[in-house]
Order: sequence, then structure tokens, then C-alpha cells
Amino acid sequence: MFIQTERTPNPATLKFMPGVPVMESRTANFTAATEATNSPLATGLFGIEGVTGVFLGADFITATKSDDKDWDIMKPLILGAIMEHFQSGKAAIEGDSPDTDTVDSSAPEPTGGIEMQIKE
Repeated sequence: MFIQTERTPNPATLKFMPGVPVMESRTANFTAATEATNSPLATGLFGIEGVTGVFLGADFITATKSDDKDWDIMKPLILGAIMEHFQSGKAAIEGDSPDTDTVDSSAPEPTGGIEMQIKE
């Protein structure tokens, strides 16, 4: 498996393109390991010391690192975790539900009347 990498406008974030679909019909954003319990891919990436965020897109993954970590050390570890995940045959998100457009675990639940109407 050949995984391409690309810089992003944020120097703490790199884009990884594995050349295979990552998510079927939605995206997922995780800002902490505790939010990623239903994602074997994100859980594996958060298992790498210094990973502070994971975004899963249709055909790419972005990983964000803490400022005190160096990409020269982090990048090979992240590439290895991505490769291991795709070789396992597991889905990026367990129980992927096609009726959900976006998973953003950092978004608060709606509480007000207008927010509830928008949510519906």
C-alpha cells in the first residue's frame, strides 16, 4: 500500500491519502481519543503519543499533532498505523450508519427550541 502525504495550511496537521476509500458517505472529526471509541482507525492513531486530532474524509485522513512533537518522528508512526488498519480489513467507523452525513464528536447537543428545529 502506498500512502501519499500532503501538507495542509496548519503546520500541525498532515493529510494522508491511502489510495482507497476511507469513509463511505460522510466525514468524522475526533479531537480526543475518548471520542473515537467507535473508530478503530482513529483509536489506532490516537494510540500514537502526540496525536491530538483525527479527521476522516471520503478518501483521506488528517492527523494533528501537538506542537512539541516533530513530523519526522510522527509521520512514520502514523503511516504504519494507517497501513495496519487497512490491512486488517476493519471499517474506519464501526456501525457506520449511512443516514448520517457528518459525525462531529466535538459538537454540543442542541438544547434550545431553534437548535432543535435545525437539528430535525
